[in-house]
Amino acid sequence: MAVIRLADTKADARQVAAIYFPYVVNTPITFETEPPDGAEMSVRMENVVRRYPFLVCEHQNEIMGYAYGSQFRNRSAYDWIVETTVYVREAAHGLGIGKALYASLLECLTLQGFTSAFGVIALPNDPSVSLHKHFGFTKDYLMLDAGYKDGQWYDVGFWRVTLNNPNDKMSPVLTIGEIGKSATFIKAVASGEQFLKLN
Repeated sequence: MAVIRLADTKADARQVAAIYFPYVVNTPITFETEPPDGAEMSVRMENVVRRYPFLVCEHQNEIMGYAYGSQFRNRSAYDWIVETTVYVREAAHGLGIGKALYASLLECLTLQGFTSAFGVIALPNDPSVSLHKHFGFTKDYLMLDAGYKDGQWYDVGFWRVTLNNPNDKMSPVLTIGEIGKSATFIKAVASGEQFLKLN
């Protein structure tokens, strides 16, 4: 049975790195050019989970995909904005994994108190655009010729969705340490499992 759960930053790092590897070396989906190994990925995951959820989809002891939130910009004024990321194992596309992970991720980020989530997409990437549209993201703006990789320029689109309504007296966003063991958050982590086609 497939489940969505919070990542183990040590035990899951090698498989997470393996999922990311082909996207780095074969595609413009990420502009990174040197794929991180398991040790480096573990460090990155540790940095994420200090504040944001890092979710994995596990099926028969294999990580099939992952999703996480991350800092949008490093100024305190942006503290209520979050960037979202999702990757699925190449051989597991079409099984609802990306949709399941994204559904859970957005539920978690909403509970934490973020007001907006941004998906940053190197274009063209129709599957990612469709995924974001499914969850109500709309294109906020487009950066033309924003990234150059493997001899080609790519545009980058920013897709945005509202998670919570902003107001003039915002409370600090809750960290995973503050909310991660609550029944509501645990339910949110598993909420996307309805989309999985692995069982």
